[in-house]
Amino acid sequence: MDFIKAEIERKKRQIENSNLLAPNKKYFKRGDLAAQQTAEYWKKNKAQEEDAEQKSQESGDQKPEKKEDKKYDQLPRKEVIRRLRERSEPIRLFGESDLEAYLRLKKLETQEPDIRKGQGFDNDFKAAMDQVDQAYLNEIIKSSDGSQLSNDVFIKDDGTTEEDIPKMREQLGKGDKDEDQLIMLRFFKYIMKMWGRMLNNRQEDDKRMNRGKLDSAQHTQTVGYLKPLFRKLKNKNVDEDILDSMVLIVQRLMDKDYLGANDSYLEMAIGNAPWPIGVTMVGIHARTGREKISSRYVAHVLNDETQRKYIQGLKRLMTQCQKLFPTDPSRSFNYKCPV
Repeated sequence: MDFIKAEIERKKRQIENSNLLAPNKKYFKRGDLAAQQTAEYWKKNKAQEEDAEQKSQESGDQKPEKKEDKKYDQLPRKEVIRRLRERSEPIRLFGESDLEAYLRLKKLETQEPDIRKGQGFDNDFKAAMDQVDQAYLNEIIKSSDGSQLSNDVFIKDDGTTEEDIPKMREQLGKGDKDEDQLIMLRFFKYIMKMWGRMLNNRQEDDKRMNRGKLDSAQHTQTVGYLKPLFRKLKNKNVDEDILDSMVLIVQRLMDKDYLGANDSYLEMAIGNAPWPIGVTMVGIHARTGREKISSRYVAHVLNDETQRKYIQGLKRLMTQCQKLFPTDPSRSFNYKCPV
């Protein structure tokens, strides 16, 4: 009760000091009291702000610079677009200004510097493109008048011809693994040679166009990818887990059965191993069907980076072989009707 009485007395004194009650009235408007309290609040705060400003002027401090007044040494818009595209970033977000795009680029370059080179993330296709462009520039430098320019790809001829393919097909897959590897080496080099001749027979203007440079770069890249495979075939030490699949692929390519060759390629690259559910070895006797889980049914494309590259290069040779030696649409893979 004492607390309530004290609070009532405090309210009465507050009303008397506010001078809201007229001499002949016993009531007042609550809105008048709220307005008076608001005016006192702003009056008090304004006085404090003026005192703080006066002290800052006496100490020689200046007002902090606004963020909007800050100026940036902004890059040209074309340079910002180029750097964003190099990082595979959108050149402009929804509702984004040129300054905001520049600040976003600056943040990306600060937080994620370009450390891809030499760290296993090099763009092999871009490196092959740069090699083709550099070779073209070197020819321009060496040429005195610019009339004897060429943009051909390098071709290495081992003497294999189209007439040799039937003989090679008869000898392939007879059980002699060393002979099979030499035959596959000759066949792959022959396809590379024919692919290179097809590129070199293009018009000079087509070779210098962007599409022509891309085709030449793909050939250059494939040569680099297949070098480890060619070395293994030459030394007759290809891994046995993929040798049988490669022999089957080459046989079907020589027979112009490109659909079957693609099936064999997928079986080698990604595999079709049965899923072993439960315990596979519970004693001295193997379970039924255990022999089916062999190396032939296991994926090999992700074993290591070198193997992945020459398996990818093998797929490109299969595509070029179908272009060089076309056959019936029913035996072709991804057949496109000529226009």
